[in-house]
Parts: sequence; structure tokens; C-alpha cells
Amino acid sequence: MPLGLVLTASLGLAGAAVASGQDATASAKKDGEKLSYVVNTKADPGTVGRVKKEISKADGKVVAAYGKIGVIVAHSSNAKFGATMRSVKGVETAGATRTAPLESAATTDVGKPKYVEVPKSATGAQARAKAEAEGKEPLESLQWDKRAIKADKASKIDQGSRDVTVGVIDTGVDDTHPDLKANFAADQSASCVGGKAVTKKGAWRPFDPANDYHGTHVAGIIAAPRNGIGVAGAAPGVKVASLKVSEKETSLFYSEAVVCAMVFAADHGVDVTNNSYYTDPWLYNCPDDADQKAIADAVGRAVKYATDKGVTHVSSAGNSSHDLAATEIKDDTSPNDTKPVERTVDPAECPDVPSMLPGVTSVSSTGAEDGKSYFSNYGLDQIDLAAPGGDRRYQTPAEPAKDGGVLSTMPDGDYAYLQGTSMAGPQVAGVAALVKSRHPESTPKEIAWRLKAQAKSVSCPDSYDPDGKGTYEAECTGLKGNNSFYGHGIVDALAAVKK
Repeated sequence: MPLGLVLTASLGLAGAAVASGQDATASAKKDGEKLSYVVNTKADPGTVGRVKKEISKADGKVVAAYGKIGVIVAHSSNAKFGATMRSVKGVETAGATRTAPLESAATTDVGKPKYVEVPKSATGAQARAKAEAEGKEPLESLQWDKRAIKADKASKIDQGSRDVTVGVIDTGVDDTHPDLKANFAADQSASCVGGKAVTKKGAWRPFDPANDYHGTHVAGIIAAPRNGIGVAGAAPGVKVASLKVSEKETSLFYSEAVVCAMVFAADHGVDVTNNSYYTDPWLYNCPDDADQKAIADAVGRAVKYATDKGVTHVSSAGNSSHDLAATEIKDDTSPNDTKPVERTVDPAECPDVPSMLPGVTSVSSTGAEDGKSYFSNYGLDQIDLAAPGGDRRYQTPAEPAKDGGVLSTMPDGDYAYLQGTSMAGPQVAGVAALVKSRHPESTPKEIAWRLKAQAKSVSCPDSYDPDGKGTYEAECTGLKGNNSFYGHGIVDALAAVKK
């Protein structure tokens, strides 16, 4: 699986702490190795302009400047570039966005996709006619996840508005898929790889459809239309846009690309963003490391900018089986673009970006029996909502569904099952789009509140140890309606269109 998707694909439990992330970053920087940096300044034209000149003096090249939030993306082969920029007047934070050198020319799913062979009889005119007559899509019987959030019932009342768009910040979306193209918004799509938006036709598509399938799968969960083909999304009447941020070959999601995507979404009328990833290369970004501090600062500014312009953000909580409310978490996966260094972090100080940033709705994953997925992160007051992301090991869906993963669209017209908090987040993003459709004047804060208020409350289980060996053992704390496994409950599409 591509490294950039491993976060939320990380199943191993972290080891003992040894060295700090700061040491790892410093040792990776050598003269002659070109790195990408974010330089965060006061957000006024004079300061931004002056700092851009200082970047050039320090042997850096400006790639993009987002003056409204004071974030400048730059490349440099100068090993002292970050330290030099941090000494410049008006610069608040600055640091490398990666530990691996730039080459010429992380997400949240678990395991490999399980493809579904779809017979032509299920996609032709006859199938569409049958689907229309029965009010169901040809593969909808396999979508236990949509029944779990009552999206099938919600669609009979309201499928969402064409005036609402969900931006998929991910590996790109195959907008030529027969089950996506009707709802695709090309005018709100772009590639932000490298930190600068490119809007030429097709730039938003996956680099390699065989490996960069993640964004296409997420898009179908959100907004596959009810068109008599394949599956149905949580909000089949809304539009979906692609904001590609993953690097070619590695599929890593670096902060400069995420900043670009957030700002582009805000400036192009996107209403909801789905974020089924963490910002590479650090699983948690600690303020005592200058680079990590700059990453969290830059993405935080972009999230706030978009939120202030009316964009609702939904993010997957991650697949490391971590308690995000714990005082200590052992992380042996970062940085994931070079050699990881074992460390112990306090998640209250070192957030998972963007999931743990202010104003972002964080989503844990449930399986077909409404239990917490074995891989899902959790944490009291760290999880806002839960949604079906699958659990193919320990939770079995009722017939006729046969797989505990989530079925959705894949590049080149295919369909497959995947599991992960990556699949849970877009369920909530789709329902957020339904809320926005019904209450178009609602602010992001109001939409987040409605999602929580309308969710199906679930109590903590008496105990949680799915394999009986303690591998994924976890303690659920809190009350029905607000606990560490489910947050305020499992998202409810039917309630969203009725209230």
C-alpha cells in the first residue's frame, strides 16, 4: 500500500521512545538535497512580499504564496534554510514539510481492495430500468453501510442539492467512472501536488489508477448518483470535486498540497471537504520540533481560512488503534518518508493533522454490527462522530451483503470493498452535504452541531477485546451520547433530511 495511506492503515502498536523527531529531521537535512518548506508569516502584503525576497536571499525558490493566510511554499537545497527563515522578521514559523529530498518529476484504509465482478447485466439499460422500478441501485443490496446510516431511507426524501459540493482531498478522482461522472464538478477540481493549483483538464485524476484508487473510492461513498448503475452514495444528489494532493509514486500527502487544497476549496465554492488521510510525514506534529510546528501551523491556517469562508471539514480519525485522549502515545511510524524514529508523544500537544485541528469533525469507524472497528482510533472528546468504515475480521453484515468492508467505486469503472476510517469519514461528509442542502445558510459550526445532535447514540460496550488476545483491547469511557468510541453517535442520514 502507498506510504501516504498507511496512517490510517497502520495496525502495528508503537514501540518504546528513544529519540526526538527534531533529531531525526536535522540529521536528514544536507546541503544539495532539495526539500520543500512552509514559511508562515503575518498575513499582510508587505510582510509576505518582504519575506519572499528573504527566501531568495537564502537560496530558496517560492513555489506558491497564500497571502491571505500568510503561508509561503518554497524549495531550497540549503540545509540551513529553515533556521535562516525563522530568524527573519515577520516569520512566525518555518520548517521542512518532509525529510526525504524532492525527486524530479498518507491515508486511512486498511488492507488491499477486494474487487467485485459486476456482470454487464447489472449495468445495462435493463438493469437501470429494474433499479428505477425497485428504487435501488444494482449493487445496493451489498451496501450494508448505507443501511446502517439510513441513507437508503433518506434518499426517498431528499438526495441532496446540486448546489452543494463535497471536495475530496485525496489521491485524485477518476471522473470518467460511469457511477461518478454525472455528479462530478470539474470547475471545482484541481491538482495541488507540490503546493500550487493546476486546473487543466484531468489534472485531478489519479497518477496511477492501479495504486491511487483511494480518492475514487471515497468519492463514491459520498456521492455516487442513483442512476441505475452500481452503488449509491450517502448524498447521491450533490456534486463531488477532486482536490489531488498525493505525491506521484509515494502517494504521500505533504502539507503544502493540503494548504493549497483547502484554500482552493474555499475560493471555489466547495461546501464540505473530506480528509481521509493524515499530513505526512509525521503521524503527530509536536511544537518542540520546528518543522512539525510549521506544518501544523500552515495547515491550521488553511483550515481556519476555509472554515471562515463557510467550508465544513470532516476527517478520518486514523487506524492505529490509538486512544487520542491518552497522555502518552508511542509512535514508531514517523517520519514515514525516510527512517521512522520511535518516540512518545502527548496528543494534546502533538496533534494528528488535520483530524485534531480546531473546527474539524473527527470520525471513528464502526463495523457491520455497530461495534468499533478493531483498527479505529478513539478517544473521549477527540471523536465527534462514528460511521461505517468496515471491520472484515470481527463483524459480519446481514445477508445479502457478504463482505464486512465498504463497497464503492474504483478507477476504470470498477468496484471494490475497502475498510478503514477512510471509509467512515466520507459517510459523514455525505451527510454533512445533506444537512447543507436542507439548511443552505448553516455555518460549519451549525452543521457540525446538527450532525452530533441527530446522530444515533450508542453506549459503551461492557468490554472490548475483539481477538481475545489483547491485540486491539481498548477501554470505552464516557456516556451514551458522548463517549470515546462513538463520540456523539453514529451519523444518521435520515435524521439529517427530516429535521
